[in-house]
Amino acid sequence: MAAILCENCPGQYPYTQVNQPLEISCMLLLIMFGKVFLDFFMLQVKKTTVKVSFMGYFCVSLALLDFTLLLSISFIFYFEDFALWGVRFTKYHICLFTQVVSLTYGILHYPVYLVAGLDYYMTIAQTSQFPKRGQRLLYIFAVVIIWISGFFCILKVPAIYEELDTRNHFSPYRCPLYASLQSHSVSCAMVLLIGTALLACRKEVITMLLSVRVVSFASEPVLMFSYVSNNNSICFKWQLLTRLLICFLGTWAPFVLLQIIILFLGAQIPAYMEMNIPWLYFINSFLIAVAYWCRCHDVDMTEEMWSMDPFVSWKFCFIPFNNESTETADKPGTVIVIC
Repeated sequence: MAAILCENCPGQYPYTQVNQPLEISCMLLLIMFGKVFLDFFMLQVKKTTVKVSFMGYFCVSLALLDFTLLLSISFIFYFEDFALWGVRFTKYHICLFTQVVSLTYGILHYPVYLVAGLDYYMTIAQTSQFPKRGQRLLYIFAVVIIWISGFFCILKVPAIYEELDTRNHFSPYRCPLYASLQSHSVSCAMVLLIGTALLACRKEVITMLLSVRVVSFASEPVLMFSYVSNNNSICFKWQLLTRLLICFLGTWAPFVLLQIIILFLGAQIPAYMEMNIPWLYFINSFLIAVAYWCRCHDVDMTEEMWSMDPFVSWKFCFIPFNNESTETADKPGTVIVIC
């Protein structure tokens, strides 16, 4: 296996080569069409009333970039051999563009998750209202800087372009694509952390799951778990961790299982496919849960604070259950979690 190292870029960016047969232009076109459809589907089905965040803007930018790549390779695939602004484009460029995008996507996992995590950690307990316009501009600026830095980091290293060019010319029937070790390491870390948390809270998780009841809250079905209040801060964080785990896995358990299967099989997924919106929303929910747990005593219990996640509702991990809000009443001192 070959590896490409971007030595002048921040962090470590090794890539494992994934060779695929080249009548790849048609296959890449179909894969990108499916990915773009999935991107816009996820953006459409998510909650509409969500607090603005860096990750939200980055997901939109990723969908637009994927759509741009799809249009580019579709145009090249249809016309096959043409010149535009003095540059000749052939089917070779379908592979080349996908390789460049794949390498760029592969080096952005760490910086994107770091910025998103810091964003949630600083804003999840924010009491002073930052101007919405200024916040949006800041997020847009951060997204643009990250994309420019990623492409510049890949394209400014002559060795990378020369190796891509050499491989593509000497292997005319193959298009080497690359799997990011950043994504692999993040998957390993998340599965390890979730497994460790489940192991540590196994008794509490089992107890809460055994007490589960389905009730109607605000005209939608929710899960109700027994809750025992405790003023001890350590016990509170322990109980909160249990509820956060159940809430997170109630939405993303299939995705966690998929990650375990991929890691167990050692499957190598090209980086342009690994960086997708469902994966980013999965990471997004995990980062929000971590931020809630780290700053649980500083969380301002307002409706805006509960609208940070497009797919998971964390509200009832903090707010005690109210009998009058449901059709099926139970004793006070309970908490409900929407999954």
